[in-house]
Amino acid sequence: MFKRVGMLAFLGSCAFAGGAAGFVLLPRFTAQLTAQTPMSPAAADASLTRLSERFEWAANKVLSAVVTVEAVKAPQPGKPRPTEESGSGVIIQGEPGKNVYVITNNHVVAFSRPEQITITLSDGKVFRPNQAWADPETDVAVLRIDKSGLPTASFGDSDKARVGQWVLAVGSPFGLNQSVTHGIISARERGQISLGGGIRIKDFLQTDAAINPGSSGGPLINLDGEVIGINTAIASQTNSNSGVAFSIPINLVRRVARQLLEKGSVSRGYLGMHLASALEATDALKLGLESANGALVDSVYPDTPAAAAGIQTGDVILKLNDTQVKNENHLINMISAMPVGQQVKLSIWRNRRPEVVQAVVGDWGQAQTRLKPAQ
Repeated sequence: MFKRVGMLAFLGSCAFAGGAAGFVLLPRFTAQLTAQTPMSPAAADASLTRLSERFEWAANKVLSAVVTVEAVKAPQPGKPRPTEESGSGVIIQGEPGKNVYVITNNHVVAFSRPEQITITLSDGKVFRPNQAWADPETDVAVLRIDKSGLPTASFGDSDKARVGQWVLAVGSPFGLNQSVTHGIISARERGQISLGGGIRIKDFLQTDAAINPGSSGGPLINLDGEVIGINTAIASQTNSNSGVAFSIPINLVRRVARQLLEKGSVSRGYLGMHLASALEATDALKLGLESANGALVDSVYPDTPAAAAGIQTGDVILKLNDTQVKNENHLINMISAMPVGQQVKLSIWRNRRPEVVQAVVGDWGQAQTRLKPAQ
């Protein structure tokens, strides 16, 4: 779409200038294209074969570590009977010779005790986790299996994931275990999407690799066979693949899992503001801003770090310390990752001019009972 828009803009400028620029530049572009030596059929076949073999190699490197996760959920309000949920997961190494861990989604195992969770390996072996930890705010869950010698997968570096990069998704869509699909990284840092439930920390990799119900918790891998994401959601009006799916970056999963295993919960910072879901371009112009980057403060909760710092309704937070704030989700993620008690500098836009305020990061765990429903 953007290429089409770009070409229309280019041709439009040529027409506006009488067409002269187009006649000068277009032959040059054409010459550059025709000057490229076309790939021979044999070379093209060899290139496709190498790519196919790379897909196969990467898939085989992780397939044995991908599991099916089934959970029986206790009755919940509005659901008087137990329900069943199925998804996927991936095994990672725990203490060598002692145990392994399965990474999956919280929504797959939420409201289930370890004895209500079944983990099926690629070879058909079945286990129940000995212990389970979960973080609903990122939709990450960790299950411990006290068994050694099981196949495990390796983590990659999701910070190095590039838009356009080939990826594979592995899982159990519709109960079809060990399914592999391929696609690319469509976008990074997707956060302004509504997933419902309690998912508050959103920083997804977007992919067009086919992900369907049952794939939740399965790995997204690069062509080195490394896990760079945990698949968690799709954007669809039919509840099936539409080419827009979201995966939790593995670096975020790694940080969450480490805290869950070390402390049993995840510590997060907060300031105590309710932020607008977006800073619209028209609103930015009305406020005197030159761009729609930043987080617009809808309200400030009393007796919070934000109130103590003097932040006001209508402020636009432009920078956190030296980092430009892209949107409200970006700010939430940055503050959440900060240690409690850290002092931060907020560059804000108020009354059509910049100001700077200082704030001290508070403890979200202590405040969420009072503030979470509004956020």
